[in-house]
Amino acid sequence: MSSRRSRTPRVVAAVSALLLPVAGCSLLEPGTTPTGLTTGDTTPPAGTTGLERFYSQELDWGGCRGSDGECARLEVPMDYEDPDGQTIEIAVLRVEAKGEAAGSLVVNPGGPGGSGVDYAAAADFIVSDQIRRHFDVVGFDPRGVGRSHPVDCLSDADMDDYLAKDPTPDTPEEKSAGERAQKEFADGCKDKTGELLGHVSTADAARDMDVLRAALGDGKLTYLGKSYGTYLGATYADLFPDRAGRMVLDGVLPPDATSEEVAIGQAKGFDTATRAWAQDCVDDDCPLGSSVDEVVEHVQSQLEELDEQPLPASAGIELTEGWATWGIAQAMYDQGMWSQLTDALVAADDGDGGPLSELGRAYAGRDSSGAYQNNMLEALPAVSCLDTPDGPGGPDDLVARAEEEAPIWGRALASESPCAQWPIDPTNTPHEVDAEGADPILVVGTTRDPATPYEWAQRLHEQLADSALITHEGDGHTAYMRQNSCVDEAVDEFWLTGTTPDGGELTCEE
Repeated sequence: MSSRRSRTPRVVAAVSALLLPVAGCSLLEPGTTPTGLTTGDTTPPAGTTGLERFYSQELDWGGCRGSDGECARLEVPMDYEDPDGQTIEIAVLRVEAKGEAAGSLVVNPGGPGGSGVDYAAAADFIVSDQIRRHFDVVGFDPRGVGRSHPVDCLSDADMDDYLAKDPTPDTPEEKSAGERAQKEFADGCKDKTGELLGHVSTADAARDMDVLRAALGDGKLTYLGKSYGTYLGATYADLFPDRAGRMVLDGVLPPDATSEEVAIGQAKGFDTATRAWAQDCVDDDCPLGSSVDEVVEHVQSQLEELDEQPLPASAGIELTEGWATWGIAQAMYDQGMWSQLTDALVAADDGDGGPLSELGRAYAGRDSSGAYQNNMLEALPAVSCLDTPDGPGGPDDLVARAEEEAPIWGRALASESPCAQWPIDPTNTPHEVDAEGADPILVVGTTRDPATPYEWAQRLHEQLADSALITHEGDGHTAYMRQNSCVDEAVDEFWLTGTTPDGGELTCEE
């Protein structure tokens, strides 16, 4: 199991979570529009050459298959160090404002590997009605993702086997098998993706986002980034502080976090979420045990049994320990799925692996025919392995420390990663960002977020030169538009007026 970013167990929760529109009261007087937004500026960043034609391009909007939005292709250089070399096209979708647009709100759901095109297509559910009235909602598939020259590593059948593998290898044979699987994955990415594999870093995507900002006609970037999208947003603000406008970073992955910190931090977050689910189950006459510890031990025993003997499942796969682990992770992103997880675990006790395998397939984006509907779990390591080199110490040392700090999820999230076998050297090192000179940035953290621990939101807030922090006291991954009016209204007010919470901090309870 990969241990680098969000929706894994990390990021697509921003997409797959139950998102409901919130009406709320209007924060602007009728007939008024957001203030303080700027337009124009199609000049390349200072100190760069050869980028003029990219910054001055106009988007040719047309119809979108299966969506009411408009689609376009943005041309960018594959390698920003060689702007006269090969170019690639970035898929963009715009859902126009319901009223007079004051500008564009660019959105990213996380990943790395989440589709901003699909996310923006759900504009009515990912932002409030009043934001829909005043902003065009724009999403793009970052390079290597979805419709933008997607990273490809394995066939669908081989991807099934890769995800079915043992996530907690504890014998020499299992460890060797895991290492072989990771090498085959990494080699497949190089063979199938080619030269682009070395140019899918977060910094590359942030540069694309500035070209997009210029093509949209906005002087500064107004932005919503969830989960890994916060890493992308913080990177943008640090690279282009004079062009960073009203940016909301919800469910923070800090750019200075090492791969070890991410693995252990996410394992601890998933431990917290798992125990919260177990407590909720116990409070409702849980069929898996009468205490939190009993429920957790029951699930761990189920996984051990699946390691020895997979169960019949559905859609052409068996319920292995690997697929079961993905399924449990899927449910941790949203407390609205907790009862579904409980039912699936009871079914597994009765010998039916179908319901839990369905949760696992939902996590992986695999449909019942055996086809993968996105390349999330291929793009994620491709980006992560460029962004962050493995830290000091071997995987055994990391697993031992992770298990000590997170006994439920530590081994699964700290075991072998394809980055150890990656064919391309990292292009980045973890580093703090301050975005000195940027407009105020709004940071949002949820106290029991499984994928992006609340402490990471505090950490980025402290690093940024000018930011405010919203603390959501609650469960689930990310906070905005997840049925907390306090969070929603504060975020909306920020986008509409530029106002941040009094004193720089706000706490919202469930």
